[in-house]
Order: sequence, then structure tokens, then C-alpha cells
Amino acid sequence: MRTAFYPGSFDPMTNGHSDVLEQALALCDRLVVGIGVHPGKAPMFSFDERASMISHVVSERFSERSADVTVQSFDGLVVDAARAAGATVLVRGLRDGTDLDYEMQMAGMNRAMAPDVTTVFTPAFPETRHITATLVRQIAKMGGDVSPFVPLVVQKALAARIAEA
Repeated sequence: MRTAFYPGSFDPMTNGHSDVLEQALALCDRLVVGIGVHPGKAPMFSFDERASMISHVVSERFSERSADVTVQSFDGLVVDAARAAGATVLVRGLRDGTDLDYEMQMAGMNRAMAPDVTTVFTPAFPETRHITATLVRQIAKMGGDVSPFVPLVVQKALAARIAEA
């Protein structure tokens, strides 16, 4: 059984994340989505909220594979979290050349620390290439329409969070 680890902050999950998740599922038998939790950062959504949104999207969009996807938190090195999850593949999405430059450096460092974990890059689909969670949060905070960029469950969570503020 091949296990892959897909790390990120997922604050919030976007359609781009969902596309990478779809490609990752084609590469593995089991996928662990690792939500990075860093004590020094203040995310818009808690770990539990992000995990719930990811699980909802997986059960809705990938129902036939939902049992193969788990969500967990990590707060250290990605390669350590991947190993702890039993993963031999680390999945990273690429939007553009800037991502590639950064991700190639990270892949090299990760390979040096964990030669048993292989990094695999998946290209962003053209229709989601421009989406970032940072821009989604900014658009939502300024009252813009984020529906083209996030799943419906995330759109509703963003609206509720903005209304609370």
C-alpha cells in the first residue's frame, strides 16, 4: 500500500488544494493531508475547522475514496510528519515558476533529511493556477465573491467568520 502525505496550511482549503488532492489520490492507495500548525501563527480557522472542511470536500467530491483520506496536524518538519504517517511520497502542488524554484529547494533539503520519502510535484490546473489561500482570505475580508475559488463549504465558513468579526 502506497501512502502519500500532502502538507499545507489549508487556511482555507481552495479549489487549487482540491485539484492537487485529486491528483494525489491517483498516485496512492492512502492519502494523509497534513495541516501545519505553528504556535507563532494565527490562522483564520482552527485546525479542527480546517480538518472538517477538508473532510467535507473529500466526502463530497471524492466519495469513492473518502475512506482512503485522513487529516492530521503536524508542527515539525514535513518529512518527519510524512514518516510518522507511514508515507513514502510527499505531494506538492505547483502553480508557477516561482513555486517550482522554492519547491525544488525544499525537495532537495527533504531528500537529504529523508531519502526514503520522494517528493512528487503536481501541476495546478489552468483554471485554479491563480488561486492562493492568502488572496482568498483578503477577498473575503473585503467583501468580495470567493465562490469561484473555494468549495461551497469553505465559502460558507468564510462568510460566517467575516460576519463574526
